[in-house]
Amino acid sequence: MESPMIIQLPKFLDDRGNLSFIEEKKQVPFKIERTYWIYDVPGGEHRGGHAYLNLQEFVVALSGSFDVVLHDGTKEMRFSLNRSYYGLFVPKMMWREIENFSTNSLALILADGKYNEQDYIRDFDTFVSHAHAE
Repeated sequence: MESPMIIQLPKFLDDRGNLSFIEEKKQVPFKIERTYWIYDVPGGEHRGGHAYLNLQEFVVALSGSFDVVLHDGTKEMRFSLNRSYYGLFVPKMMWREIENFSTNSLALILADGKYNEQDYIRDFDTFVSHAHAE
């Protein structure tokens, strides 16, 4: 099983404003099939609460900050994202929650597949059973 990891993105500093970018199969270890973003999250709310059987994702805090809490079926890992030039690679079969959103935060998520409801595991105990079976 692959492990989640923080990946530093290219960063070009300029007096007029900085620039970073993401290219598939370079900074992101997969072909990008879908892009979505999460924003205007009310204080105290969280997103996620599921795992994917096959989908991989790459999460970037384009603005503000939030925590991505991952669980591999055995242990929990917490990643605080607060810079737009770092991203978190989230492999398949990781339970994920996103929480502690700052005001005006913007989470960009790149995925290696299109939306597929059958790929979701929405119950944590079911996820743990699957994770231990692999």
